[in-house]
Amino acid sequence: LYLTAREGDRLMRNEGGLRFRDVTRSAGIANSSFGTSAAWLDYDRDGRLDLFVANYVEWSPKGDLFCSLDGVAKSYCTPESYRGVSSKLYRNLGGGRFEDATRKAGLFDPSAKSLGVAVLDYDGDGWPDLFVANDTQPNKLYRNRGNGTFADEAVSAGVAFGEDGVARGAMGADAGDYDRSGRPHLLVGNFSNQMLGLYRNEGKGLFVDEAPRSQVGRSSLLCLTFGAFFLDYDLDGWLDIFAANGHIEEEIGRVQPKVRFAQPPLLLRNLGQGRFEDVSARLGPGLAKPLVGRGAAYADFDNDGDPDILLSANHGPARLLRNDAPPAANQWIKLRLEGVRSNRSAFGAVAHVASAGGRQWAMVKSGSSYCSQSDFVLAFGLGSARSAEVEIDWPSGLRQRLGRLEARKTYWIVEGRNARPVPAERE
Repeated sequence: LYLTAREGDRLMRNEGGLRFRDVTRSAGIANSSFGTSAAWLDYDRDGRLDLFVANYVEWSPKGDLFCSLDGVAKSYCTPESYRGVSSKLYRNLGGGRFEDATRKAGLFDPSAKSLGVAVLDYDGDGWPDLFVANDTQPNKLYRNRGNGTFADEAVSAGVAFGEDGVARGAMGADAGDYDRSGRPHLLVGNFSNQMLGLYRNEGKGLFVDEAPRSQVGRSSLLCLTFGAFFLDYDLDGWLDIFAANGHIEEEIGRVQPKVRFAQPPLLLRNLGQGRFEDVSARLGPGLAKPLVGRGAAYADFDNDGDPDILLSANHGPARLLRNDAPPAANQWIKLRLEGVRSNRSAFGAVAHVASAGGRQWAMVKSGSSYCSQSDFVLAFGLGSARSAEVEIDWPSGLRQRLGRLEARKTYWIVEGRNARPVPAERE
C-alpha cells in the first residue's frame, strides 16, 4: 500500500494477518515533496511493478504566504506563488528495493506542479505511457520509448494547454475509450470557469478537446473538479463520465456569485456517437447533495455488478454512493486478471470483450482520478447481451482467447490458464 503525504510518503508492506509494516526506508523510497496522486506500472516490462509519484509544490506551514480575495481575510494562494517540484519515478529492482530513475528516464521536471496521473498506451505500441495533470503548468504526455526512457509529447499532441493556449488548473485525470474507437482518450478535471478536458485521441499522436463544443463543457464550466474518471454506471456498454467537485476558497461566492464552495458531483451519461447528457439531478439525493469533493474512486462494493462510488471531502466525512441506476435487464461481466510471466497484478494487460452490443476493451491500470485508487477488476456493461467473447493481451506478449463467457459473473483469469468463475462471497 502506497500513501502520499506532504511531509513524506509511506510504503506499507502487507504482512498478512491484517497487518502492514512500514518499509519505506528499506525499500529506497524517499519522497517528501508534497506527494499527491501515484500509480504503479511496469514501464520497462520486466515483470516488476515500478512506481510513479506526482508531486505538487514547495510548501510548508512555515513558508506559507498571505493571500486575500478582499485584501482583509486570508485565502488560498494560487500555485504560481510557490515553486514547483519534480514528480518521481521509482524503478523496481526486485527483492523489495527501488531506485530513483526519474532523471535517467527523462522525467525530471522541477517546474511541474502535478496533481493527477493516468497510465495509458496512447500510441498502441504495447508500452505504458503517462499523462500527468499539472496545476497552472502545462500538462505532460510522456511517451514510453521502450528503452527505459520517456519523451514529453504533450504540446505536439494537443493536451498540454486549454483551447486558448493557456495552462489550466488541472487536477485529476483518467483514460478510457468512451467512443469505442479502439484508442484511449483523456479526461482531465480543471479549475472553475475552465471546464473538464475531454481529449479525444485521433490517432497518430494527436488529441482534440471535445468538451468546449459538447454538453461536457457546458455542464462542467462552473465546477472545480478534482477526482474524475470514466465508468459505465448504467451497464449499457458505453463509458460515462463522473466528476467530484468542490472549490478551494470558502468565500468564493462573494467574488464569483455563480460559483459555490460546496458543489454537487457531476455524472454525464454517454449517449453514443460522442454525445453526453447531464443526468446528475436524476439519480437521487445522494448524488445531488453538494460537498467539497476531492478524491473519488469506484468499485462494486455490494457485488451486484454495477460500479459504486466513494467520495472524500475537504473537512467532511467520506460519502459512499451505492449505484441502483442500471436497468434490471442490463447485463455485465467482470474480469479479475493475474499475471504469471507478466507482473502479478496484470497492470498493462488489455481485455477485449465482444458481445451482441458491440466491441469494448479496457486496460488494467493503477492511478487515475485524484489521490485515489479504484478497483482493479475490469467491469464491462453488456446491455441486453447475455454472453461475451473475451480475449486478453498480456504485457508478456501472450494473446489469450477465452471463448464465450456467460454474463452476470466475475471470472478469475490467470495468464495462460482457463477462466474460472469467482463465487460471489469471494469477490
